[in-house]
Amino acid sequence: MVRLNKIYTRTGDDGTTGLVDGSRLSKHAARMEAVGAVDEANCAIGMAVRALDGGEHAAVLTRIQNDMFDLGADLATPGEDFTPGEMTLRMVPGQVDWLETRIDAINESLSPLRSFILPGGSEAAARVHVARASARSAERRMVALAAEAAVNPAALRYINRLSDYLFVLARAVNANGADDILWVPGQNR
Repeated sequence: MVRLNKIYTRTGDDGTTGLVDGSRLSKHAARMEAVGAVDEANCAIGMAVRALDGGEHAAVLTRIQNDMFDLGADLATPGEDFTPGEMTLRMVPGQVDWLETRIDAINESLSPLRSFILPGGSEAAARVHVARASARSAERRMVALAAEAAVNPAALRYINRLSDYLFVLARAVNANGADDILWVPGQNR
């Protein structure tokens, strides 16, 4: 169990932050950009949970928020060994499988898409769309990190599936797609 008795440590005052392995890294490094983007996406998911006001979807999103902490811990652990250990938290394929099962379950009840949709509809759906866009941003940061350092393949798959899940969830929240706002191209010509 994590225990935080003191919130500030002053160790980051020099512009660095500590990683799980004890090393220090600049706060603007690609690894920290990825960790920060995951944190931002988790915050956006928290806003979606609040907008959903309970129920099964909110419970799933709360589990995802816990997974996002796992993802942040994974990203904050440099190295090429992605095996979870007693002191090393790593994303695992089972987390990706769990998300895919949720995507498939929601997608079964959605009407087929006839157009791209605009982020919106109900307030709850709009907040889920914001979370989706935040997850995509986190994915871009993680891919940028992967261009210069090893990143857990399960972590990359998870963040990609997460935005897919949030997309179908937003449609489900919009009366299973009935309240989606369809894109109408070329209106300003």
